[in-house]
Amino acid sequence: KRVAADYKDDVKPRMPKAPAKKNGKRIACIGAGPSSLTVARDLAPLGYDVTVFERDQRAGGMIWSQIPRFRLPMEVIDEEVGYILDLGVRFEQRHVESMKAMLEERFDAIFVGTGAPKGRDLDLPGRSEASANIHVGIQWLASVSFGHREQIGSRVIVLGGGNTAMDCCRTARRLGGEDVKVIVRSGFEEMKASPWEKEDAMHEGIPILNYLVPTAFVHENGKLTGMRFDRVVAQFDDKGRRKLVSAGEPEQFFPCDDVLIAVGQENAFPWIESDAGIDFDEWGMPRLDPKSFQSSLPKVFFGGDAAFGPKNIIWAVAHGHDAAISIHKHLEGSDLLDRPLAGMSLMSQKMGIHEWSYDNEILPEKRH
Repeated sequence: KRVAADYKDDVKPRMPKAPAKKNGKRIACIGAGPSSLTVARDLAPLGYDVTVFERDQRAGGMIWSQIPRFRLPMEVIDEEVGYILDLGVRFEQRHVESMKAMLEERFDAIFVGTGAPKGRDLDLPGRSEASANIHVGIQWLASVSFGHREQIGSRVIVLGGGNTAMDCCRTARRLGGEDVKVIVRSGFEEMKASPWEKEDAMHEGIPILNYLVPTAFVHENGKLTGMRFDRVVAQFDDKGRRKLVSAGEPEQFFPCDDVLIAVGQENAFPWIESDAGIDFDEWGMPRLDPKSFQSSLPKVFFGGDAAFGPKNIIWAVAHGHDAAISIHKHLEGSDLLDRPLAGMSLMSQKMGIHEWSYDNEILPEKRH
């Protein structure tokens, strides 16, 4: 993908065109991340009047605020986002603080794509005393992206085994970290990080230590000096379920100057009032139809990390495509669960002839 992007020609003529006339329906996308931008990209060519609301000064969401620039240059993000905004999509910098207030603005449909903006913390002994040098991963990456942080200590421990942890360790290396290590409670193969992400980190001289559970932040006079870990082993019951148990060995100590916590992310919807008509489950997640992404309030849809928890960008984009189909069907008054076949979009990309694009299947059999 990166090679194709680096050597592509001008693709703007291939992009969908803004319609000459709107259809009179107004759509609000809350959050300007991959999922919301996908909804806007799919609905704008159909004549919908789409407005994207974002608390930050530019569109892109976590792809510009948290993904390091050495992985995704800002000019690439601006180019891709520009293709969508050129369809007539409006971008409005506004921190949406009330769903009920949004409902009063009489949008025909609302899409919530606010991501999972809250990083999980670790409540361990020494956390408060050494807080100056202990950072939650996604907030730390955002502060680096915004230019608020330009350096880090020479010895850095990154806790967690996902892609965010890989971004943290490689960014720490570029900000001056000389001894950077990733410490994970699970096994190497069980880590949620993509295999190539782990490989890239190790190629940069960053070791990944597995089966170590953090037990305490160690500090002297309020200054972080290191962390203690308990080594664990994986045991499986009769049903194949894994359980991590202590190996019974003395705790291991690793010195460090800074710790980056990347052990997961959580959704946060304090701006959606309990009486707004949207049901949530016991974990604070919206109750959605898994196919249509429609909430208990029919005109409100969710997608990306805001729908079913954090995963990845491709997953969020797929949600956006599905939610756009659902919004279109909802406003047409048709059955939301009568879905197009996989691979079909709302508008043809080949000559404008749907029959040619989708119905004339090419058969591999030899002709006689």
